[in-house]
Amino acid sequence: MAILKTYARLWSDSLDRALPLLERLTGAAPDLRVGFESVELAAIGDLLVIAGPPGERAKYAHASATVVVDDLDEVMAALAGAGATITTPVAPSPTGRFLYARHADGAEVEYVEWVPELVRRIIRR
Repeated sequence: MAILKTYARLWSDSLDRALPLLERLTGAAPDLRVGFESVELAAIGDLLVIAGPPGERAKYAHASATVVVDDLDEVMAALAGAGATITTPVAPSPTGRFLYARHADGAEVEYVEWVPELVRRIIRR
């Protein structure tokens, strides 16, 4: 089991307004841009921009970070062994599958296992 990438979350009303500055600051284009439920997501550098109306973004604000892992099943076992609580069970997403967990210390994190193509394109460049 390994953490492949960690994203800090950045909240925005609009990806189209947020991305030009972030592209300039990072010197890169977004690695991915997808819609998920009623929000849009863009990964750029070490930031995951979550954009949409404030009420819709609030549904995801309980997690402090998004962590991409190589094996979500192994992460679930490690979380259980450490006394964590799964707050959102494993579910599919446009990038693979994810879950939310609250660690025994109270921190809440989104863990994501990407499809192999994204791992190759973004992590293993």
